[in-house]
Amino acid sequence: MLLAELEIWHSRLTTPTRRVALGHLVLPTNPAPGLGGVLLAAVVAAYLPAVDEELVPDLGRLIDQVAGGERVVQPRLLHRYQIDRHGLAVSVHQLNGDADHVQFDLHSMGRPLSQILGAVYALERIDFAARREVAPVLHRALRWRGPIGPSFVAEISGVARGELVGITDSRLWALDLLGFPMDSEKVSKKEVMARFRRKLRDAHPDHGGSDAAASHAIERLTEARRILLQL
Repeated sequence: MLLAELEIWHSRLTTPTRRVALGHLVLPTNPAPGLGGVLLAAVVAAYLPAVDEELVPDLGRLIDQVAGGERVVQPRLLHRYQIDRHGLAVSVHQLNGDADHVQFDLHSMGRPLSQILGAVYALERIDFAARREVAPVLHRALRWRGPIGPSFVAEISGVARGELVGITDSRLWALDLLGFPMDSEKVSKKEVMARFRRKLRDAHPDHGGSDAAASHAIERLTEARRILLQL
């Protein structure tokens, strides 16, 4: 079953020009980062080893610019981002699977850097509010050194068990985040609030975490509480 898809149009390997455009996109981001965010991160992480390390800081800055809705002066990182796809080749990257298994099908027909840039520019097609959650995922992908599989999904998405079901179903994601068994049919308001307060206390900067990490954790815990209580 198709869960997410990213279609990147780019210059052919045999041509001297370096252009990037976007095609068909299926990038769900609820709950964030969603399957769309995971796929974008997978593309970044998979092709980064073939990119000059000196370009990585600029990729990080570009992620922040696109996520913030800033105007990006073209060309950027030796590539021009455009709307026109005439004369370009296409690469299609997919996330397929179900609640028990996830499979990345990454098929590049172009330069590694063009694939990463396509994933970064795809942030523009995501709801502005969701970009705040997806952008940090792409930054984590820039630091990832390992296979693109279950461990990658767990690290990138923040779902403790690293299972696709925790990303596709917002209620299961909320149960997992607050420490409930994922097969729980009903949870009381009292139980939700008790676990929420306990997790909130553990996430506080006074317990050793950074302010940025604490803020992110609190946002996720608040969203999990809202989902389970339907606030």
